[in-house]
Amino acid sequence: MSFPLSVLDLAPVAPGETVGQSIAHSVALAQAAEQHGYTRVWYAEHHNMESIASSATSVLISHVGAHTSTIRLGSGGVMLPNHSPLVIAEQFGTLDAMYPGRIDLGLGRAPGSDQNTMYAMRTDPRSSDRFPQDVLELQAYLAGETRVPGVDAVPGKGSRVPLYILGSSTFGAQLAAALGLPYGHASHFAPQALQAAVEIYRRDFQPSAQLAAPHVIAGVNVLAADDEDDARAQFAAMRRDRATRLFGRGKQFTEAETDLLMESGAGRQVDSMLTHSAVGTPSQVREQLVEFRRFADADELIVGHASPQVEQRLRSVQLLAEAMETVSA
Repeated sequence: MSFPLSVLDLAPVAPGETVGQSIAHSVALAQAAEQHGYTRVWYAEHHNMESIASSATSVLISHVGAHTSTIRLGSGGVMLPNHSPLVIAEQFGTLDAMYPGRIDLGLGRAPGSDQNTMYAMRTDPRSSDRFPQDVLELQAYLAGETRVPGVDAVPGKGSRVPLYILGSSTFGAQLAAALGLPYGHASHFAPQALQAAVEIYRRDFQPSAQLAAPHVIAGVNVLAADDEDDARAQFAAMRRDRATRLFGRGKQFTEAETDLLMESGAGRQVDSMLTHSAVGTPSQVREQLVEFRRFADADELIVGHASPQVEQRLRSVQLLAEAMETVSA
């Protein structure tokens, strides 16, 4: 591809589908991404959500790695406040030993869950305040330069698995710039601070051993189909499904109830989350993504293929890759 294009996979569990089926679909998605030239596939850590199967992120990466050959795999991201830096260094050091040169470690400071779930995970509500220090401790373990006397990450020591700072506000951008790390913005669901965060990151970036120049990854939703009407119908179905999952609290909605939900503030909030979405035929999606990349001042786009069914997602992966071959870097 003319500029890096990657995939964000939440391992969605569709109604009536098992987690095992969802994971098999994630394998198929990664294989398709590898076949069509995408740079990486990332999996996001979420907890206590029936519709997402990527909570054990490192385990899912390991499984997908065994069924792919070359594509990079990583977290988009690990929510570091939920874990000790040593444990994450060991997990991703293990992954790097299994799949050398293919593993990324994206880090976020949000808990990825509600307060009850944080309690169940034994997470200190103040742990996010330690995020910068925890990133440095984790980085040191992976570099073989531990900050805790007598403690090394085994596996992990000296692996130098590349780190990425992820965020939806200017905080993550400032931290990534100060540490000289790549920055990924969650603009696929939190678009408000995208331009401000990227501007701060590029302005304040300090070169590091990992990265000599700024590298911005921006998230965007994509739904590419052979027919524009089909693409828009899929997008409408995804929009309704997202609203009921986010605001339904497990309730099963009738079509009429979903209509009312979409006419309420819930519908408007979902539309705000989906601000950066490319929908349509391959040529239409290509034009929208080129414009979004320019708007975001991004070096790389990470795409959530938003189609409701796995066959549609796989087709979207293929159509987008083919369309982007004609785009200049």
